[in-house]
Amino acid sequence: MAKQETEIDSITAPTAEASARLSGLSDAAITWEHPESTKDDSEGTSLQPSGNIARGTLVIQQVVKTLPNSPGVYRMLDSKGNALYVGKAKSLKKRVVSYTRTDQLPYRLKRMVSETRMMEIVRTNTEAEALLLESNLIKRLKPRYNVLLRDDKSFPYILITGDHEAPQVTKHRGAQKRDGRYFGPFADAKSVNQTITALEKAFLLRSCSDNVYSLRTRPCLMYQIKRCSAPCVGRVSLQSYATHVKEAEEFLSGSSTAFQQRMAEQMQQAAENQDYEQAAVYRDRIRALTNIQSKQEINIPDLGDADVFALFEKSGQSCIQVFFFRAGRNYGNRSYFPSHDRTIDSETVLTSFIAQFYANKPVPKLVLTSHELPEETVLAEALSSKAGSRVEVNHPQRGAKRKLLDNATNNAREALARRMAESASQRRLLEGLAEMLSLDSTPERVEVYDNSHTQGSEAYGGMIVAGLEGFLKKAYRKFKIRGDKPSVVSESAPAQENYTGGDDYAMMREVLTRRLSRSLKEDPDRQGDQWPDLLVLDGGQGQLTVGIEVLEELGLSDIPIVAIAKGQDRNAGRERIFLPNRPSFLVDPKDPVLYFIQRLRDEAHRYAIETHRKGRSKARLKSSLDDVPGIGSKRKKALLFRFGSADAVARAGIEDLAAVEGVSRVVAQSIYDYFNAE
Repeated sequence: MAKQETEIDSITAPTAEASARLSGLSDAAITWEHPESTKDDSEGTSLQPSGNIARGTLVIQQVVKTLPNSPGVYRMLDSKGNALYVGKAKSLKKRVVSYTRTDQLPYRLKRMVSETRMMEIVRTNTEAEALLLESNLIKRLKPRYNVLLRDDKSFPYILITGDHEAPQVTKHRGAQKRDGRYFGPFADAKSVNQTITALEKAFLLRSCSDNVYSLRTRPCLMYQIKRCSAPCVGRVSLQSYATHVKEAEEFLSGSSTAFQQRMAEQMQQAAENQDYEQAAVYRDRIRALTNIQSKQEINIPDLGDADVFALFEKSGQSCIQVFFFRAGRNYGNRSYFPSHDRTIDSETVLTSFIAQFYANKPVPKLVLTSHELPEETVLAEALSSKAGSRVEVNHPQRGAKRKLLDNATNNAREALARRMAESASQRRLLEGLAEMLSLDSTPERVEVYDNSHTQGSEAYGGMIVAGLEGFLKKAYRKFKIRGDKPSVVSESAPAQENYTGGDDYAMMREVLTRRLSRSLKEDPDRQGDQWPDLLVLDGGQGQLTVGIEVLEELGLSDIPIVAIAKGQDRNAGRERIFLPNRPSFLVDPKDPVLYFIQRLRDEAHRYAIETHRKGRSKARLKSSLDDVPGIGSKRKKALLFRFGSADAVARAGIEDLAAVEGVSRVVAQSIYDYFNAE
């Protein structure tokens, strides 16, 4: 059965031009589904291809009948409409028909076909357009059978502002909306901070905010330690400061050698004129620039702007090292470990990774790869379309660029070896934990819970997650304790309307109920990978009882749960383990699994306390002015600046209030009425 897809705008287009072309096609996105498919089809989620593969094949065969021999993107969906796989093709018909020859498919794709109940097709004008659309959809939908880029944080840049008379040098992340020149990206914040420090020493540029700059009446410490020329108080003219800014921009743009040569000549001239103080200034600036260049290790002057991608694969796992070069200067590197099936070849993994990598990042003029990519031409065309200028994708065989790739590949090999060693050690600890707790299988997702509060006030719950890769900090969650009436009643924690007095049992009940109830709502069939294999509670028998009751009420009694309490003196090494329907026991202090348990508990404790302290600090900063209607941050700041405190504002008259900048007569009356309601 074919039906028209009505929400074509929900598909992220690769470029503005491509978006316009795609949205102009009334039949660009079409959905096919099996005539007998239903939303409650539980068979579609089976991990075994047998029994369902014929049904999935029939869906694909119906799609193939109406497919054109043109480029496009196809999506395979399960019975609930979730994306299983997103692919692109130069010819949709030739590519999709290959999935009907199930005897020639690897086991991974057989599983995918067996789960397929619907397909969505988007036709594009070119294969490059299809590649960009495919990468955007993969990033947004995160299909189970695609290569996924896990860590996609934004990179830091150096910004020299252009909207102030005395430009500021600062670190910047995110959208580049502010006027000025951006230099980067850098691999990490440490590289940026080192470079900014060198720029301050060499060019005496200010790093203070515009607000601090406007309030200065005398030079700050940065001027005293010779890292700023103090344009805020006129110690340097704006014209001279502008020269320093221009020199810094030239240095970051790659003219470092010529600039240092000119600086050395000026130092020599100052020394000949016996102006030794000025010569020392030039000397210090040269040292600062030399120091930053030495930290950038590999530099290739004629390389220009380039990104280097090197992949190393072993035992079905991959590491991709990305090196960033700007103006031939190394701006650092970062390791990535993409998620993919073991049967996917390295060239496919690298191509998919690069396409996803640049979905939200600027593209340099040159991209070097450790493998020769079959779709190198298409990838170059797609990246050129995104960048708006020609981008070259190259796999050098010899010379300096080849040595650069060899170095990156060695880094990838070492990073993967470290990760696999850590993973093996972590697996052994998890296996030991499973044996100690008599679990049916080794847990791959362990959730640990702890609460923190001050006599019941500003109470927060914290959840940390650990797995085969160590602590999964992206999965951490914090819960602001609401104090609602508990939905589960037990002798250990009797039901109350609220628990402002610091009821740890009720707090634990609320946190567990909120976390697990939400997962049940989002994934009632528990097919996702965000369900815990083990719940660990910081506490004793009382916390364990609460946890068991929550699991029973929600119908999740099959999830293993354990509570861990310190000894009577709360000393490490005397932890007592509490399990359902078993007497509590102590662990041998020399057992490495005990140390692992302590790490889990201590991390949960740290996270809960840190969350509580942040909440407590935020609460202390809250002012009585926050509750006054019509008072935003600017008016609040103006009132406090004028009167000194919220109490003084409450005592002020209407005329005094109206005299404050930004406070009209009407607002002044509103403030007065709020504090003088009686």
